[in-house]
Amino acid sequence: MGNFSAVIIDFETTGLSPNMGDRTIEVGAVLVHDYQIVDRFHSLMNPGMKISSFIADYTGITNAMLSTAPPIEDVMRNLAKFIHQHHLVAHNASFDSKFLDSELGRIGHKRKNEFACSMLAARRIYQDAPNHKLETLVRYKRLKTDGTYHRALADAEMTAHLWLRIISDIKSDYGLKQVSFPLMQQLGRVPKKKVEEFMKKTRHPKG
Repeated sequence: MGNFSAVIIDFETTGLSPNMGDRTIEVGAVLVHDYQIVDRFHSLMNPGMKISSFIADYTGITNAMLSTAPPIEDVMRNLAKFIHQHHLVAHNASFDSKFLDSELGRIGHKRKNEFACSMLAARRIYQDAPNHKLETLVRYKRLKTDGTYHRALADAEMTAHLWLRIISDIKSDYGLKQVSFPLMQQLGRVPKKKVEEFMKKTRHPKG
C-alpha cells in the first residue's frame, strides 16, 4: 500500500453526535497492508440505553442483540490495542473520529493517530460519480461487496476496498509511484477545481 499501513474503521451509533449523548453500538475495523486486508476487528457494544426503531431498522441491530453485547468500555480497550499506532481511515471521517475520540476519552485514552477521509478523497478523484455515499461509490467502481450495508465490519471492508482503489487510480491516472498518507490527507483539503494542479505539483515537485 505504498509506504504505509492503515486501519479502516466504521462505527454504528445510537445517533449523530456524542455531544448529544449518543454512543457507539458496533465497530468494524480492518488493517490494510500492501494492498490487502490482513486483519479484522469487530464487535457489537452495549451502550447502556435502548436504541430507536429508526436505528434498528437502519442497521438491522436490535436491542436484544445489544443486551448481550460486551460493554463499550471493554470493546474500546481492545480496539485501542488493534489500532495501535496505525494511521486511520473512515468514510466521512469527521463522524467516526468524533465517536472514537469520545469513547476513548471515557476510558482515559487520547487518540494520537492521524485520520484521512475516503469520502473527501473520492469527491476529488471521482468527481463524475452520482454522489459520494459509500454504497454509490461501491457500485460506481464495481467493488467487491456482499450487499450488506450499515453494518460496521461490512462498511469498513467496503471502505478499505474503496480506499485501495482510490490509491490505485491516483497512481495510474497521475503517474505516481507512491501515494503517501499525508498526500491523501492533503488531497481531501484541495479544492475540486485544483486537483489536477495539485497532482501535477506532487508528481513534479520544485527543487
